[in-house]
Amino acid sequence: MAATLQRFTRDADPDRIHAALIDDGAAIVEGLLDAAVVARVNEEVEAAVAAADPEEPVFNPVLAAFHGPQTRQVAGVAGISRTFATDVMCAPPLLALADRVLLPACARYQLNIGHLLQRGPGADEQWLHRDEAVWSDVPRAAGIELQLASVIAFVDFTRDNGATRLVPGSHRWADRALSPAEQMMQEPPPTDAIAYAEMPAGSAVVYTGGVIHAGGANTTTIARRGAHLSYCLGWLRTEENNYLAVPPARAATLPRQAQELLGYAVYDAIPRGGGYLGMVRLQDPVELLARGAL
Repeated sequence: MAATLQRFTRDADPDRIHAALIDDGAAIVEGLLDAAVVARVNEEVEAAVAAADPEEPVFNPVLAAFHGPQTRQVAGVAGISRTFATDVMCAPPLLALADRVLLPACARYQLNIGHLLQRGPGADEQWLHRDEAVWSDVPRAAGIELQLASVIAFVDFTRDNGATRLVPGSHRWADRALSPAEQMMQEPPPTDAIAYAEMPAGSAVVYTGGVIHAGGANTTTIARRGAHLSYCLGWLRTEENNYLAVPPARAATLPRQAQELLGYAVYDAIPRGGGYLGMVRLQDPVELLARGAL
């Protein structure tokens, strides 16, 4: 029998969901987005998805092999879909969890990456991996999480169309201390340790950076559209350069909360006895943006 994940509604107590993340490393939040938000995002990204070329060269061929030729990717979705930037990236249940997972180790967290992935018919299973591997050179102190990630369904996710596979509890495995290359050499998890994030459109599976997971194979005739959205500690470099993905002229049209998550706010750890990162002319860039001076 396959493993399962705890399920919650978007109105559930964030402390209960956080407890599930501590125990299992992952949980499903059903109804995170209402149907109107899902429809608006789908409409706003449609042209970009249609224009996405799975064969377009990427900076490292490993990425192309990881996603496969049946996957259309749209990067920097916050710069393409205003609804994504305001109603998805800033969704209160996600930020409530990010507060609990990330703020113990930073003065401010930020968007790490906001991509849309449309895995078409014939897409193979992704390699099982941990997202935190992108910061392999950062020593990870015990109990400190670098990242909170989510995969959000913009169509219904089923096991047949490639629902995300996750291994509950793998954030506590000893091999997490190994290098990413060494982790890849370990025996794969047994089949019954893998849970499938089957969920209706608008729902999300939320997980911490140490959880082993991967996209599933799409054996249907219908494309599986989902977003990979994650936040990370404010003192880390992000996977996507969000200042270029959402440049100042575009960011200026968004609410302040979105601007801050995109990294336009200075990282001020002085009240915590630390320093600061990301200032411009000794000022907070988000204030310069508000004044039209950036």
